[in-house]
Amino acid sequence: MGVTELFAAAGGGGGQAPGGGLNMSFFIMIIATFAILYFLIMRPQQKQQRQLQEMLKNLKKGDEVVTAGGIYGTIIDLEEHIVGLKVAEGTKIRVERSRIGRVVTKTN
Repeated sequence: MGVTELFAAAGGGGGQAPGGGLNMSFFIMIIATFAILYFLIMRPQQKQQRQLQEMLKNLKKGDEVVTAGGIYGTIIDLEEHIVGLKVAEGTKIRVERSRIGRVVTKTN
């Protein structure tokens, strides 16, 4: 069914308002659009967020990590919200746990 046929079926010809309310195909298209957005954007993003939370929960002393700012370091201290990193010999920094971007090498 073409676009012009849909308008004709909906009673939208001649500048008149449709008499029977909104067309059911309009609702189906809206629902399909939301379903596509969910499966292509929202669901993968939620999965990635769960993986990041799991990685942050499983951090251990000795793991080599990269912060969101690109700083490489080895975990020397773990608190609930703060991670102590050794970034060079004699240089230690503290960063927020949520700013850890990824684990480079994991200790056993």
